[in-house]
Amino acid sequence: PIADADGMARTDVEPLGVYTTRPDTGFGMTFAVLSPEHPRVDELTTDDRRGVVEAFRSSVAGRSEIDRLSTGGSLDKRGVATGARVVNPFTGEAIPLFLADYVLMTYGTGAIMAVPGQDQRDWDFALAHGCDIVRTVQPPPDFDGEAYVGEGPAINSAFLDGLGVADAKAAAIAWLEAEGLGRGTVKYRLRDWLLSRQRYWGCPIPVVYCDDCGEQPVPLDDLPVDLPNDVEFMPTGRSPLMTHEGFLNTTCPNCGGGARRETDTMDTFVDSSWYFLRFADPWSDGAPFTAGAADRWLPVDQYIGGVEHAILHLMYARFFTKALADLGVAPPGLREPFRRLFTQGMIRLGGTKMSKSKGNLVAPEEILDRQGADALRLAHLQVKPPQEDVDWEDFGIDGCAKFLARVWRLAVPGGPLTADARTGVSTDADEVIDRETHRLVARITDEYDRWSYNTAVAGFMEFTNTLYRWVQADDGPHGPTLDSAVDTLLMVMAPAAPHLCAELWERRRGGHVHTVAWPVADPDKLVDDTVTMIVQVNGRVRDRIEVPVDIDAATAEAAALASVRVQGFLAGDPPRKVIVRTPGLVNLVV
Repeated sequence: PIADADGMARTDVEPLGVYTTRPDTGFGMTFAVLSPEHPRVDELTTDDRRGVVEAFRSSVAGRSEIDRLSTGGSLDKRGVATGARVVNPFTGEAIPLFLADYVLMTYGTGAIMAVPGQDQRDWDFALAHGCDIVRTVQPPPDFDGEAYVGEGPAINSAFLDGLGVADAKAAAIAWLEAEGLGRGTVKYRLRDWLLSRQRYWGCPIPVVYCDDCGEQPVPLDDLPVDLPNDVEFMPTGRSPLMTHEGFLNTTCPNCGGGARRETDTMDTFVDSSWYFLRFADPWSDGAPFTAGAADRWLPVDQYIGGVEHAILHLMYARFFTKALADLGVAPPGLREPFRRLFTQGMIRLGGTKMSKSKGNLVAPEEILDRQGADALRLAHLQVKPPQEDVDWEDFGIDGCAKFLARVWRLAVPGGPLTADARTGVSTDADEVIDRETHRLVARITDEYDRWSYNTAVAGFMEFTNTLYRWVQADDGPHGPTLDSAVDTLLMVMAPAAPHLCAELWERRRGGHVHTVAWPVADPDKLVDDTVTMIVQVNGRVRDRIEVPVDIDAATAEAAALASVRVQGFLAGDPPRKVIVRTPGLVNLVV
């Protein structure tokens, strides 16, 4: 409902319809957002905000959907308040109504409910515009991020509390329908595809125009239509095919008279919509691919692409796959082209994504000459999870170069750090290093499998620091243990720093590290004697304590209360309630 000046729901105007895929988070809706093109913008904008709103709408007009859906740019500039308020139907509270460029009329109703606790863009928008943030899904105990988008029980949500996401969605929809406030539905972001382009580079459209016979398809025997190689690119704003007489003039396949070729070419998305099928059978001359080859290789196990491809290209690829299967060209059972999708983030410079057209690029040559390709590569992996956008200014290339230099000093044969390595029986300290080596293999293998490259780089650095402390201790390193640890480090680091690891491996062992089998951790050496116990105060992480894996509840509580960090948040008062989940969690409620 639209709110009046007192924040009460108005009954004299039509409510504002929104579409959401997360009705379970409705209790956390603290603002709502309209598309700048929404037909009710003028109606709902207050007089004191009209000038600002009109200026914002003018700035958005003409921008592409891809640009508007990007995550770049400051969110305080990408939205404006309308001055109006609407009523959250779950809480009955009046919340502000904004316009934002990333909300499109082509999706849903052109209006969204914003839940910053469960959506990162809403979180950032809320911070930029001073809106409240209410979590409606309980994060795991060790979650230190901002918006939480994973699974968990509903919180701060009245009758939904305690339900999982799927059950909470169903309950929220049932409540909205019972109250006459909404209904469950399915929305598709599908529109017609205009694939013709007025440019040279693209697949020619196989159609000719005859004055007597009209439009005629080019016969199959005459396909493909090849582009001429001698076009002239002139500053006319038109495709050069329109002035190429040899391409333009042809014969009508129906009557044999003169005809003109279609000079528009196909959108290059047409090519990228099925190239993976051709990859399955690249030497087939009689067909784009054979069904047998496609059946053997498809679907693609893993697709990796930027977020700008996640809307159009993937939709086209899915459409082509389904259509070709329906036509009997592709195997009938092939309904999806890709098993898994991973969407990588973009690198920004000066707050906007790097772009040749904008000229905000960083040439790598100087970095390669001074710090090396591996340092640049490692900095990319280290800065953030690969699915997140990052700012170039946050890259720590110098730090990565220094780290690689430390690995070199540790691993190079005959270096002064390892010259006095011991032989004979290993000590307890050596056994610790051996266990840490196996834990490194297990950790890095898991993190590579989960695309968690930034934490893998942290693992390399932590392990290297551990080796340095051991090597520089009074007893010095045990030679066989050190060799095993360094060799293992080089093997698991090789995908991230391929050049340095290959050079060191050749000096140490001969051959090529990239042809060596991946190491396997010994399960018996992964069993922990201690674990990290998380101590929370009112649900917020305040300390982490190493405790025995078999610690009992009373000892865990005593350890938590004895923490100096925790005592600062208790202010001398005993907690009202203590929740202990041995051995990993103690939550103190004050």
